[in-house]
Amino acid sequence: MGAERAAVAELGVLIYPGAQMAAVHGLTDLFGVANRIAAEHQAAQLPVLRVSHWQVDGEQPPARVYDSLPGTESHLLAVLIPPSIGGFSPAQMPACLAQWLHDQHARGATLGGVCVGSLMLAESGLLDGRSATTHWTSAKAFAEQYPQIRLKADTPIVDDGDLITTAGLMAWSELGLRMVDRLLGPSIATGTARFLVIEHSDSASECGSNFAPILSHGDAAILKVQHWLQSTGATDVSLAAMAARAGLEERTFLRRFRAASGLKPTEYCQHLRVGKARELLEFSNGTIDHIAWTVGYQDPGAFRAIFRKITGLAPSDYRARFGVTPTPKAANV
Repeated sequence: MGAERAAVAELGVLIYPGAQMAAVHGLTDLFGVANRIAAEHQAAQLPVLRVSHWQVDGEQPPARVYDSLPGTESHLLAVLIPPSIGGFSPAQMPACLAQWLHDQHARGATLGGVCVGSLMLAESGLLDGRSATTHWTSAKAFAEQYPQIRLKADTPIVDDGDLITTAGLMAWSELGLRMVDRLLGPSIATGTARFLVIEHSDSASECGSNFAPILSHGDAAILKVQHWLQSTGATDVSLAAMAARAGLEERTFLRRFRAASGLKPTEYCQHLRVGKARELLEFSNGTIDHIAWTVGYQDPGAFRAIFRKITGLAPSDYRARFGVTPTPKAANV
């Protein structure tokens, strides 16, 4: 029964001056619908999604102002930053908020930014050296302000595992569904989208969820390596390099990595690379051989075999089924 679902997954939604409250409450309602559908499926093994709102108060760290499910607390698994209708200037971001986001990320929280939320993540420095997207009206300024970030302005969502950015003002719904997919599975995410009559990619339900690394395990040495792998794309790594990054002997690293992440390091890197390849197949027109090389495979044949093993489809079939034509760049206005 739904009442027997004791595990709780903590999700925080940030409220800041100018935040779009429709997105704040929409995300809260979306997770509530997902909880109800999971309960109707009598999915006792799934956690209950608990939503809390976090308020920026001047120069003070964000304080919790609203909790949709009072009870035992644990650290946040995700922090979601809604968009703003009024826009955002980097000068408006309190230093305490940037530090709070860093602290949540360092504790293993996934951070997701919608539109202006992407700018906040960029201003915090967490996106340095990473890929991201933002609203088309901000793309030019974003690229000039943050040259160290690989901007993918034509991609509606960039899911980089521990950091997720979206481009549209209404993309909070897809961000929310991504989190439901991660925590409750693709069938619950699809059911939530169907109930709310909103669009959701079929790729997760048909080919398994997009790669969602476990980050809340509490092993700081392993989390450090995971953040590094996400930032580099795991394109050119070795066991020795990962162990050195963790500050551990190789055998100890192997044992702790598998205990923390649920995967061997080689399997983890394969899932990470295939996750990035799925994004490229969906939103770009690059050749499959080029995509294989981009995500770290010198042998396209090996890439095709691993891609099929993880998704159940050949890369060409995946693109034919889920690929979309990239949106043309908007003219300057």
